[in-house]
Amino acid sequence: MKSNFAVAATIALAGLATFGGAAMAQTTPEKMATPSMQMQAVLDKLAELGAKPLGTLSVEETRKQPTPADAVKAVMKDKGITAPEAITAVKTRDFTIPGADGPVPARLYTPATGDGPFPLIVYFHGGGWVIANIDVYDASPRALVVGTDAIVVSVSYRQAPEFKFPAAHDDVIAAYKWIVENSGELNGDATKIAVVGESAGGNLAANVAIAARDNGWTQPLHQVLIYPVAGNDMMTPSYEENADAQPLGKAGMAWFVEQVFNTKEETADPRLNLVARTDLAGLPPATIINAQIDPLRSEGEALAKALEAAGVAVTQKTYPAVTHEFFGMATVVDEARDAQALASGELRKAFGN
Repeated sequence: MKSNFAVAATIALAGLATFGGAAMAQTTPEKMATPSMQMQAVLDKLAELGAKPLGTLSVEETRKQPTPADAVKAVMKDKGITAPEAITAVKTRDFTIPGADGPVPARLYTPATGDGPFPLIVYFHGGGWVIANIDVYDASPRALVVGTDAIVVSVSYRQAPEFKFPAAHDDVIAAYKWIVENSGELNGDATKIAVVGESAGGNLAANVAIAARDNGWTQPLHQVLIYPVAGNDMMTPSYEENADAQPLGKAGMAWFVEQVFNTKEETADPRLNLVARTDLAGLPPATIINAQIDPLRSEGEALAKALEAAGVAVTQKTYPAVTHEFFGMATVVDEARDAQALASGELRKAFGN
């Protein structure tokens, strides 16, 4: 028998918010946009590598299958594209950071030149709190180092279904606190700190900013939220429009939710449902980056409006003809290069560079 979450992903005509539980007026969805030629080349390569749609395999199988990052590398190989020297020259060091219940993996990215101390970016990878790791999301931290002349600490966290919500949130908040307290050992300047996250990591980054405000800790100067998970309504225009999108569609998100939460009622928690929060005032300025062909687009755009209504300075941009996961694809997708430049520019301004 299908779970409630799996069933919810398939009944678009029901007119109900799938894991929020509230009824909504039904609207006719727009037709899904056509990916750009560059974006389509990545999607075609991902399929060629044998990747199956999210939600069709077991968790273990899904974690082992090819990723969009693998597809980008394959496209680069086919086209004879090499990564810029500045990207490959970034220095890295793997270590662990105390999480909420034991150590979590982390990777320090440091500029190839300069003595520091450097501005400090704390980065959280995506993967629906279930799949992926700091290796899969290696391209984005490297690009941020080059674009900002800052160090980046990419932090992992416990994943579901082995560790249900809010394990990941607890881990990244503990990790952020540790990074601030130990920034000197990392050659970082905690007075110039920002948080960045992609997808599920975007949600985590926003929650770290909220926790820093609420606990009186050193607050980030800026938050960059890249197609963040920000709501629990799976009947938004972008969910309807991009239900069958790859590499992330409606069924894939329902599958993630099924792994992460014990009940659908848990998704109303304000740590997930950021767009419904009434306490967004006092958070640092935000840059929110969205993709047109992404079920999460509507909630990212709604979060930007909610932050602005609370008095938070926001820069929001939705990039056309690209999908979820495009941000780290700058070597083969022009929109990713532009999005990275936007994020880096806003971070530089926040750091006073």
